[in-house]
Amino acid sequence: MTQNNYDLSPQDLEKVLSTIDIPSCPGVVSDVMKEAQKDEPNLSRLAEIITNDPGMSAAALKLANSPLFGSSSAVSSVRKAVERLGTKNVACVAIASALRASASGLPAAWVETFWKRITILALAASMIARRQYGISADAAYTYTLFHDAAIPLMMRRFPNYGQLLDDCRLNGVMLHVAEEEFFPTTHSIVGALLVRNWGLPPLLGQAIRFHHEDDAYDLPDSTLPGGALSLIAVTHVAERLLGEALDDDIEVGDDLFRRALAFLGVSGDDLDELRHCVAAAIESVGNT
Repeated sequence: MTQNNYDLSPQDLEKVLSTIDIPSCPGVVSDVMKEAQKDEPNLSRLAEIITNDPGMSAAALKLANSPLFGSSSAVSSVRKAVERLGTKNVACVAIASALRASASGLPAAWVETFWKRITILALAASMIARRQYGISADAAYTYTLFHDAAIPLMMRRFPNYGQLLDDCRLNGVMLHVAEEEFFPTTHSIVGALLVRNWGLPPLLGQAIRFHHEDDAYDLPDSTLPGGALSLIAVTHVAERLLGEALDDDIEVGDDLFRRALAFLGVSGDDLDELRHCVAAAIESVGNT
């Protein structure tokens, strides 16, 4: 396996790239990431870049005032939001805003519902990651934003994809199983290539590529590094608990949820605390 192709053969890559239009990284995201990755980032410059994009400005303020940052005092300026968020989370904001914009051409109501759920899930995964040893909350946030980001691309490319989503929910079928049966690729594969196109760490792409594999928790470290599996496990737990709260789980299922809990060492008492994280994320996003 090559590090950047996530175990895809050249034939697989050609098939996917000829099937799905994978967007390139927007310039504004590149600008934010370039500044955020400097040894001494200029917060004023970051705030200026974000202020010039209304979507990013709103997203920065929303995240800065969320339970993830646990402050009782709300911020109302982008500069204050940037200061509270820090450079890594500012990059997350830019990525999230651009990913949402990439869903152009789809029904507005569907896009709103989809990204509201992703925002809740990313926030919940971050809060859960903070309770685990050695798992970065900002990496969990970025990974969770991207792990299903290819679903809108699939929706835009295949006219019957929306019906597939509805059928999965109605019949209790896991989405990746249905995708493999009816389409030439899956959102996991497309999402991994999206990460590669946007120049994000290969670890995120590996986690996305394998997050629906039944044997993900059994793969050797050479195929799926422990850091990638940690991101998968945190998001599996967050997504299953969100599905439990919303009566909507077509992505995790019983077995992967059980394996994720075991991998993270989550007990029954811990699980109740994690349910509170998910509830707080739902309330935060629902009230904004």
